[in-house]
Amino acid sequence: MTVRQSDAHAIPALRALGWAGFLLGFALGGFFDGILLHQILQWHHLLSLVTRPPFQDIRVQIMADGLFHLLMYVIAFAGLWKLWKGRHSFGAPGGDRLLLANAAIGFGAWHMIDGVLSHWILGIHRIRLDSDNVLFWDLLWFVVFGVAVAALGWWLRRSNGSMNGSGTLGGKAGATALVLAVLVGGPVAALPPPGVNTVMVFFKPGTTPNQVFAGIEAVDGRILWSAPSGDVWALDVADQGKTPLLYRHGAFLVSNSMLAVGCLAWTSAKGA
Repeated sequence: MTVRQSDAHAIPALRALGWAGFLLGFALGGFFDGILLHQILQWHHLLSLVTRPPFQDIRVQIMADGLFHLLMYVIAFAGLWKLWKGRHSFGAPGGDRLLLANAAIGFGAWHMIDGVLSHWILGIHRIRLDSDNVLFWDLLWFVVFGVAVAALGWWLRRSNGSMNGSGTLGGKAGATALVLAVLVGGPVAALPPPGVNTVMVFFKPGTTPNQVFAGIEAVDGRILWSAPSGDVWALDVADQGKTPLLYRHGAFLVSNSMLAVGCLAWTSAKGA
């Protein structure tokens, strides 16, 4: 069997499309986990079952969630870069099918890896901690969102034909929908759970204690903790609309995004 010259040139681009689909699907699986389980249902957080010191420290818990979302962003950006490199191969037979099939495989792979590693080997959290049968929920999630979705992706890869514009999931529309899902899911997953009023405040070097406390008083904030250096503070602010007032008192960054909070908590932990 001979390979046509045009197909030979398309192989590297198709490989890039395959990796793009897998990486974007994997990141989307992480974002889906964060949005549904951490925020909407609030069944668990990344280190819910790690209770020994220093993991009881709120900074370490916040840092872990922030670093988790940061890792998903890195994987998503790698997938977008691969998609850009392989963009010219959409016209190749099966290119669009490969992208979407691998996205499903990546999505399922995330949930299978999370189940085996986080739930059963490391034991850092389970799917539903408030259940009398935590194993049932672990297995349900593993099968429905892991095995079943990955199997669907594998079936799409093995089935005949291509979705070059005529399939309901194919063409540039399918790739666009996948990219939009990742770009929307990332920021949403980094939001704090509903009802959480914690904000992280990073003050500029040289900000005096009087300025810091004046800012806290201006937002009617309650101090949760502060870094020994005095530049990072965690505040409970009931009226989130007041947080911009902190910038008038020397704040460099004010955020309740779990991504930014995690980064600031890491800075604080390093300075502790």
